[in-house]
Amino acid sequence: MATLIAFFSHAGENYFVDGLKNVKIGNAEIIANKAKILTNADIFKIDTIKQYSNNYQICCDEAKLEQQRGELPELKEYLPSIEQYDKIILIYPCWWGTMPQAVFTFLNHYRFDGKIILPICTHEGSGMGRSELDIVRTCKNAKVLKGIKIQGSYANVCDEILKNELKGF
Repeated sequence: MATLIAFFSHAGENYFVDGLKNVKIGNAEIIANKAKILTNADIFKIDTIKQYSNNYQICCDEAKLEQQRGELPELKEYLPSIEQYDKIILIYPCWWGTMPQAVFTFLNHYRFDGKIILPICTHEGSGMGRSELDIVRTCKNAKVLKGIKIQGSYANVCDEILKNELKGF
């Protein structure tokens, strides 16, 4: 069996401990690329048809409204199947206390029965939020491991943390 890295990431204006910064690659994507090197897993970007604003505040408002409405945004593409994967590394930012709605879309699209899911969440102080519980609720027959939280400000320098956490996964 194989491992899949599925990630959602937001580029553009992002919040960091020391203020807003414009980034070409979001923190979750940086971490996903590092995880791919460490695990040699397949990688899939969870990407929505309707793009979120590059403006941080507008993006926050869009994400909050989407969550309040329980909207599941349509993705640009889906994997034909996840049957060949027994392990899933799920990487995402913490938005409004959980994962972005696009990640819920991804999780609701497939059956995760018998799969092992390792959540990795980027944040700037909120940690995992309730995302681990939300994954357990969404993927009822999967084994969800304790998540790894990585402060987004340290995405570029988290190699050692990832190496230690992904050892043996």
